[in-house]
Amino acid sequence: MRIGIVCYPTFGGSGVVATELGMALANRGHEIHFITYKQPVRLALLSGKIHFHEVNVPEYPLFHYQPYELALSSKLVDMIKLYKIEVLHVHYAIPHAYAAYMAKKMLQTQGIDVPIVTTLHGTDITLVGNHPFYKPAVTFSINKSDVVTSVSQSLKDDTKRLFDIKRKIHVIPNFIDVSKYSRSFTDCQRAMMASDNERIITHISNFRKVKRIPDVINIFYGIQKEMPAKLIMVGEGPEREGAEALCDQLDIGEKVIFLGNSNEVDKILCFSDLFLLPSETESFGLAALEAMVNEVPVISSNTGGIPEVNKDGYSGFLSNVGDVATMTSNALKILKDDVILNTYKKQAHDQARKFDINNIVPLYEEIYEKAYEKIF
Repeated sequence: MRIGIVCYPTFGGSGVVATELGMALANRGHEIHFITYKQPVRLALLSGKIHFHEVNVPEYPLFHYQPYELALSSKLVDMIKLYKIEVLHVHYAIPHAYAAYMAKKMLQTQGIDVPIVTTLHGTDITLVGNHPFYKPAVTFSINKSDVVTSVSQSLKDDTKRLFDIKRKIHVIPNFIDVSKYSRSFTDCQRAMMASDNERIITHISNFRKVKRIPDVINIFYGIQKEMPAKLIMVGEGPEREGAEALCDQLDIGEKVIFLGNSNEVDKILCFSDLFLLPSETESFGLAALEAMVNEVPVISSNTGGIPEVNKDGYSGFLSNVGDVATMTSNALKILKDDVILNTYKKQAHDQARKFDINNIVPLYEEIYEKAYEKIF
């Protein structure tokens, strides 16, 4: 099929998933057209099956904010006509589904009817979308999509609860390409970060309040009181400064390493023993899945879509949001014994394999076929 993909071309989860999906579809013989304002960060190679079309937004003094939705919808019309795109897959309800519907209506006046598949990722629903300013537009965009998917059952439930949705929502989880994680780094040496007798704990996020960064620090504080350990903090965001101050306050500054944003997450995870994700909410928990595929068990909250990824007592442990004491206790259950730790490492990888891209992409292909044939 000829499939158009609209996404945010950034490091964020939705952009990564959309890009990986497009590349996997191309490998399966589909013709993929990415349509966005910048080439997606994970889209390293363009080919005969993968194309990128940049959306340019002209600047006019009349506009205080440049009308990206208008530019996007016009670009979609042009690309769909030029390349005879058969299905349009948009990631995020606004502005992408909104712009896609505008393009669809313009094309219908020319006798062209392209189905819209909209995938909901999380913040477009629970944070931005639920704002009173945007809620009518989000509701409209979802209901006017031909097919709607969400990345977790939890997100589907939230969408149904927060919006008046008439469309059926299909759950297709996020995924990971297991074949890319061979743990074969020649420079994967723990001595780079810690001594041989120290456990290495890792947290990776955008350091927003929802990630509960102080909980990460306090869980580690409890761990290091019981055994030698180091904490690696990967990412940047508004909570970083407070996290560094808390480390100094607890006198553990020398045991915590702040690395900032990194393109070598897999190398960091390959010498990690445990991953902490005590978030207030997560629509799916892609960071947990990336840790698990690297054989790193996860200590997490039991909120949102995380329980659909992290299997309690198998790939790690789940606890109530803010229950630092239980999270610390569960972390020590895994870390204190080498045999138990190795068992959880293997089980974490086994759990991650369920979300392998080869299991998930066919679900999207089925959605596209049904949308194109107007079966829904």
